[in-house]
Amino acid sequence: MAAATAAAGKGRRRERWSVVAELEGALLRDAGTFPYFMLVAFEASGLLRFAALLVLLPALRLMELMGRGDLALRCAAFVATAGVPRAEVEAVARAVLPKFMADDVDPAAWAAFGSCGGRRVVVTRMPRVMVERFAREHLGAHEVVGCELEYSRIRRSTGIVRAVGERAVADRVRALFANGDRPDLGMGRSESATRSFLPFCKVQLRPPFCENDDDVAEKPRCPPFRPVIFHDGRLVCRPTPLMALVILLWLPVGVLVAFVRIAVGISVPIQIIPRIAPYFGGAVVAHGTPPPAFSAGGGSASGVLFVCTHRTLLDPVVLATVLGHHRVAAVTYSISRLSEVLSPIPTVRLTRDRDVDAARMRAELSRGDVAVCPEGTTCREPFLLRFSALFAELSDRIVPVAMNYRVGLFHPTTARGWKAMDPIFFFMNPRPVYEVTFLNQLPAEETCAAGKSAVDVANYVQRILAANLGFECTSLTRKDKYRILAGNDGTVNAKLATAADPAWQRRVKEVLGFLLH
Repeated sequence: MAAATAAAGKGRRRERWSVVAELEGALLRDAGTFPYFMLVAFEASGLLRFAALLVLLPALRLMELMGRGDLALRCAAFVATAGVPRAEVEAVARAVLPKFMADDVDPAAWAAFGSCGGRRVVVTRMPRVMVERFAREHLGAHEVVGCELEYSRIRRSTGIVRAVGERAVADRVRALFANGDRPDLGMGRSESATRSFLPFCKVQLRPPFCENDDDVAEKPRCPPFRPVIFHDGRLVCRPTPLMALVILLWLPVGVLVAFVRIAVGISVPIQIIPRIAPYFGGAVVAHGTPPPAFSAGGGSASGVLFVCTHRTLLDPVVLATVLGHHRVAAVTYSISRLSEVLSPIPTVRLTRDRDVDAARMRAELSRGDVAVCPEGTTCREPFLLRFSALFAELSDRIVPVAMNYRVGLFHPTTARGWKAMDPIFFFMNPRPVYEVTFLNQLPAEETCAAGKSAVDVANYVQRILAANLGFECTSLTRKDKYRILAGNDGTVNAKLATAADPAWQRRVKEVLGFLLH
């Protein structure tokens, strides 16, 4: 009894502990900062900076071996960020870096860090702006100690960092714990941490962060790690030196392969694409039995409404290739004019006016089948966003379709970049694979015809699609995604949406945007 009381008391004390933890090599498994500077270079600066930073890597490694790690960091930061607008650096730190950091979190380190309920401080060697969003939103940190990236009067990065080094870190950590107070727990791996903030902490913890069974029983359970649901950027893999080299070598080949695949896709009959896809390095895998094709003179007054999960811009096109002989129209909102021109299937542009959009979709259903993605935007992670209920009011012939894809190098979706490049990036992957699973048509008792509300029908379809894919349902929406990734609500200005540059200008902008931004 006394032992249990002591353990409970120790656990309660742990809930009040303050903690200072090193990010690289402690909270994150990888102690290197190079991949994160490569991500900033690729997403914020451009392909040329990405290549330049990779070329500079041997010199950076030599500086580190000579004990000049601070100089190596200054050089990497300068190459990656010099001249980049402050808003762009912050956007990459908000939308791109957290996903790669979250994938590298050490569960044991998080268990120790997360169980401390007092003040949490994260120490990083990188510029604070690159880490702060992840540390606060996902690690629950109250403070982030790192070097500071300087900006010019026109809000562009100078590439210069200040407050670098062990002394600066030690001084800033001590300043956070004034009045003779000291952090209860310090977590670190590097020699720099040992010489800077760890001696200031009451208890020091170094990797591996495996505590004995008694300690695990005594300490309070840490909250579950908050996953990254929305993220942006084109790179799928962490750009380690080897992977960065692979990306650079593959890019010219990938561009050529993408244009060949697209040219073949728009020039051959759509129904044979699944059969020839393996010869061009891709694959379309179909499961389930699709419904029979719509016939204007048949027994049904309208076509089938295919309700799809939204993974990429190509969802309706891939669906049409699997259906083959069906006429399928795709409901769209914010795709580029170039994508509409290249689309091998009809597209119906929505306006976000509920009555107008309902009328357009009913008109298309009277002519044939329609594919709709009620999430309203794509999501890369295994989550489904909230379904808009409009589709449930339009038809009782609803067929849920679970769409998913696999790529190796490049993400085919973006919230901040050139959306017209999405299909190109998809086909630039060495082996893009699409999976299409047809579920059974909704029974009459699960539709609005049986008196169910449109919201109930939409939620039911969301649940059965999530169960089929092994995804998790959320109440997040398109606006949530764009607020997190782009700082806006994702609304497309109607005047801008209808205005279009000449085709040759659009193509030049897209190519330049890919190479330089």
